[in-house]
Amino acid sequence: MKSETILLATKVWQNILAEAQATTSAEPVMESYLKSTITNHDNLGSALSFHLSQKLASASFPAAMIRTIMDDTFKDPAIVDQAARDIQATMDRDSACKLYSSPFLYFKGFLSLQAYRVAHQLWNQGRTSLALLLQHRISMTFAVDIHPGAKIGSGLMIDHATGLVIGETAVVEDSVSIMQSVTLGGTGKEAGDRHPKIRKGVLIGPGAKILGNIEVGEGAMVAAASVVLKDVHAHDVVAGVPAKRVGQVGFDQPSKIMDHYFKLD
Repeated sequence: MKSETILLATKVWQNILAEAQATTSAEPVMESYLKSTITNHDNLGSALSFHLSQKLASASFPAAMIRTIMDDTFKDPAIVDQAARDIQATMDRDSACKLYSSPFLYFKGFLSLQAYRVAHQLWNQGRTSLALLLQHRISMTFAVDIHPGAKIGSGLMIDHATGLVIGETAVVEDSVSIMQSVTLGGTGKEAGDRHPKIRKGVLIGPGAKILGNIEVGEGAMVAAASVVLKDVHAHDVVAGVPAKRVGQVGFDQPSKIMDHYFKLD
């Protein structure tokens, strides 16, 4: 398993390096930018640490301070593997993504998710104030608000990402695809474990709101602009306000197919 982790991260990184070199040849004006973000680094973890620290920095939270925190996290091969899986998922599912380097350089869904991974590690270490500071900078920079206490798997594709909110006790398992303006939130009436549990392979359409400590079962699909207040069974399609079952998904993991059309029962 460890060798597979290293192989995937290495493959993704080699593709990013090759693309950076090709882009430099085609667009010499980008050479210094691509050197600082990609080609000056030995591996994906180092490059992510530098790139995110530059993007998240502010006058009171300088890049050098953030870089120290990022370096500690991205030395972990398991976390770098999660980032590589997220890049691969974006390449596989996003029709607008033609290069491995595009999510790394430009896609705020990918970038905010990797920054969340750092905040999540801090949260688990009991460094809650620093984790919340990083959450604040992620929100200000990317317009994405993921609580560092949330539990998120790998192989995710977060498309566009603007307006995404994921609450403290939310769980998002592997291979999920989430569109823009999605909320995984509470109802405002609960304390403790109060946020949704999104199982493997789920596709969540743009503008969907999933509220409360409810479960969206494996391979289910939530249609655009739906408001989900009750559990969703595995492989069901739900739509509407409030959302109701309207059909069933015809494949195992709709997150990988990215087909938002569905037939009514």
